[in-house]
Amino acid sequence: MSEFSDREWRVLKAALDVARSGTGRPLRDERLVVEGIVWRMRNGAKWRSLPERFGPWWRAAQLHIRWSKAGVWQRAFEHIRDSGGPALEEVFLDGSSLRAHHKAAGAKGGD
Repeated sequence: MSEFSDREWRVLKAALDVARSGTGRPLRDERLVVEGIVWRMRNGAKWRSLPERFGPWWRAAQLHIRWSKAGVWQRAFEHIRDSGGPALEEVFLDGSSLRAHHKAAGAKGGD
């Protein structure tokens, strides 16, 4: 079971190649690691709950954190947008799995 179709992966891979600096060691299993990151984001699970088929959980977590700090994801999405992909305003985000802060639950509090 794959998180991306082959076509979707080709588009994302091209965007990631443009967005990265080109330094460092290439990942042997880049598609699996990126699919693991996407799986985790879609499910809201903890990194340690990542299924074994994506490889070690820490590899996906480490890559996601590094790329986030380096702005790789931002540049990749900008590349996709600029090459005809959807703008963020056009993407529907499902917030049904997001937890609200307990203070946003409507309970009366404070003095």
